[in-house]
Amino acid sequence: MMARPLSLDLRQRVAAALAGGMTVRAAALRFGISAATAVRIGQLDRSGRGLAPAKMGGHVKPMLRGAAADAVHRRLAAKTDWTVRALAADLKAAGIDVSHDTVWRFLRREGKTFKKNANRQRAGQAEGGALPKPLEEPSTST
Repeated sequence: MMARPLSLDLRQRVAAALAGGMTVRAAALRFGISAATAVRIGQLDRSGRGLAPAKMGGHVKPMLRGAAADAVHRRLAAKTDWTVRALAADLKAAGIDVSHDTVWRFLRREGKTFKKNANRQRAGQAEGGALPKPLEEPSTST
């Protein structure tokens, strides 16, 4: 069973009981709610913010769907060496308002990865020097 907010009717009855002088614990016992919930209902009633339940659920991560997803696929088919930020900037220029993070998550879900070096070879030194020598064999004690 999924959690759901208490009905407005129950909230109003709890608030009326608390306003009528009933203790928080007695109201909680009478209406079958926790004492903490009764306290919160009393606080809402006294503050004048209303007793209606707040929206349930959290943030939904933005996703690329439909025409936006097709636009990403078309761009990747035409040019394969995009950076995520450049792809996001190109989509923004085309009128698709999207962040680079949303593009990155979309590409991850699609199974696309971006490697810095396609051959997976070790990059050279920044100043053009020689590569370090490979590790030597461990010395053995004789």
